[in-house]
Amino acid sequence: MRVTFAKGATVLAIVAGTLAACSVTPVQPVQPGIGDEPAALQDLPLPAGAVVDPPGHAPETEVEPYNWPGSLRPSRESPEKRVPNIFKRGRIIVGVDQSQYLLSFRDNATGELKGFEVDLAREIARDIFGDPERVDFRFVDSSMRTESLVAGQVDIVIRTMSITKERSEEVDFSVPYLDSSVRMLVPTSSHLEGTDDLTDERICVAAGSNIVDIARENFPHQELMRTRTWTDCLMALQQYQAGLLVGDETILAGFAAQDPLTTVAGQPFAQQRYAVGIPKGYDGLTRQVNYTLDRVRTDCTWDAMFKRWLGPHIAPRTAPQPVYREETDD
Repeated sequence: MRVTFAKGATVLAIVAGTLAACSVTPVQPVQPGIGDEPAALQDLPLPAGAVVDPPGHAPETEVEPYNWPGSLRPSRESPEKRVPNIFKRGRIIVGVDQSQYLLSFRDNATGELKGFEVDLAREIARDIFGDPERVDFRFVDSSMRTESLVAGQVDIVIRTMSITKERSEEVDFSVPYLDSSVRMLVPTSSHLEGTDDLTDERICVAAGSNIVDIARENFPHQELMRTRTWTDCLMALQQYQAGLLVGDETILAGFAAQDPLTTVAGQPFAQQRYAVGIPKGYDGLTRQVNYTLDRVRTDCTWDAMFKRWLGPHIAPRTAPQPVYREETDD
């Protein structure tokens, strides 16, 4: 495994009812410490690059569920035929995060990249090369996921990249590998238990995420802080510069696992489907990735990954069912 930096990327530091055949013992990952208790330091400057929008800012993109036509079915060709350039290179270049605990993060004790999405990248490498370590991880900022694919800086992106209409116009997607709901992260001392409890609290979300417009649609009367990263949002919450985070449950669960003074609250008010981002028109690569997703779904690998990383922190679920689009012979 090699770890390098993508151009333009900003670097920052379970199923309970699973079939017996997929039964695994959960492994609790080492939790990196971020401090025992946030201090009330409202006079500190906002996180670098943060922008606060006033209430009433309308969504800039459509927030209704996208009727995605689906991805390409896996083919029977060998990896050497599907992805000849990657196969010849001897490694696959994958855009990830390094600070999303449980999903893709750097272990402070070992320096190793770990998490559900990191494991998935290694499974893709395993199916191409027979070696899960043949991955060149590149750190890409949330706002640079699409751009890194379009610019050819990475082969694929596995970074909580949800399927949206706007993104589908610029990149291709694999079938979904994880479903998540949109919820709130609040201090444990907060009175907020749901969206109806909001008064004048400022909301924080990461720029470059479709959560920005989901928040604008659902919370038109709140100030909205947009930060460069989700970690900056957590910092703003800890410093009382925001009253809550709005984000994907999988990301928020990682924060709550790190900081015992925060908790995921409220009922879900939107759904997300994470898929592997792939450069437009790279059909062989799409089929190769979908081959791996089909395998890990059927051989219990997905269940083991979920139970290891996410199972102790979010509600049980199974691997998403694949959605394949109709294909016609030319």
